[in-house]
Amino acid sequence: MTDYYEILGVSRTATEDEIKKAYRHKSRQYHPDIAGPEFEEKFKEVNSAYEVLSDPEKRRMYDAGVDPNNPQASYSQGFSGMGDMGDIFSQFFGGAFGGGAGASPEPRTQPGRDTLDSVTIDLKTAVFGGNEHFTIDTLGVCQHCGGTGSEDKSQPVTCPDCNGQGYVQKVVRTMLGQMMTSAPCPTCEGHGTIIKNPCTVCHGHGRVRTKRDITVTIPAGITDNARLRLAHQGEVGECGGPAGDLYLDIRVRPDKQFTREGDNLHCWIRVPMGWAVLGHSIDIETFDGKETVEVPAGCQPEQTVTLKDLGVTKLNEKGERGDLIVHINVEIPTKLNDKERDLMEQFSSMHDSDDQKVDCNSKPVTSAKKGFFSKLKEAFN
Repeated sequence: MTDYYEILGVSRTATEDEIKKAYRHKSRQYHPDIAGPEFEEKFKEVNSAYEVLSDPEKRRMYDAGVDPNNPQASYSQGFSGMGDMGDIFSQFFGGAFGGGAGASPEPRTQPGRDTLDSVTIDLKTAVFGGNEHFTIDTLGVCQHCGGTGSEDKSQPVTCPDCNGQGYVQKVVRTMLGQMMTSAPCPTCEGHGTIIKNPCTVCHGHGRVRTKRDITVTIPAGITDNARLRLAHQGEVGECGGPAGDLYLDIRVRPDKQFTREGDNLHCWIRVPMGWAVLGHSIDIETFDGKETVEVPAGCQPEQTVTLKDLGVTKLNEKGERGDLIVHINVEIPTKLNDKERDLMEQFSSMHDSDDQKVDCNSKPVTSAKKGFFSKLKEAFN
């Protein structure tokens, strides 16, 4: 007795899904139109095996030692009695082996696609959030027909060529016998209905390319290259179909005054040497308005002053913000008159000595390890 399980390459305990999957693979592998005419007999064996194992009653008979196939029947019966083979072949060969009767027309109303765009905001908007207005070029509802696709806004009517099926069938003769083919109806393009008087603007699609103004709410604390989703703001679907989503990539424009690092803002100020020595109060403009920076007496180059809660708003945290870090650059004069030079030399002689130990390091020396006036003296020398 022929081993149908071996032909399909499955075990005797295989499930219906496993048998169907194996059959799909084998039928495609040995189909004469794909593998060549020399595999026609192998193709017949695969179909005979599937005919038995896909039928629960025939499979029980076969497992009991009785082959349900008549040895004299060969393959003259074609595809009759083989269950859903037409549906299986239609998955591989586009309906060339039948299966059209189970198809359904394509809905004329289709959902729109998602779209991707970008918008550039300034750093202040990223800090506090706000509304941004921009224009997108997308597919919108045709105003001429109101999205119906019809010039007179009438409803579509049943296609006379396919009688509303959305497909047409015909019989073709192949090496395996007569086959029923199905294909989308060319008159209604598979919809099953036609628009008798198509809109002269959108040509029956119910949508046209247009520019649309969009307002998006930018959340406070958003980062550069973040992506926002705006539901139902993408392309409008055909013939009144729902719109897809709009995805926005956020670009943060570089700021001339501040840079961002996480939730903190950084800025740099230059102060005269005297202010650094004696200390001084400086007013600077921030995103929150004018703020006072207290330069401490004896301030060193690259020293920082932190202004609390003047940084970026933290995402998902109500009201909390990062800090504003002010970096102080001390401006050392490069030209002195005689009197200024004498005073500086006197001052230097009181604080620095020629035998002062100088360390040689592989990394920059921090201000805490080297006095300000030592740096000043080196600059003059």
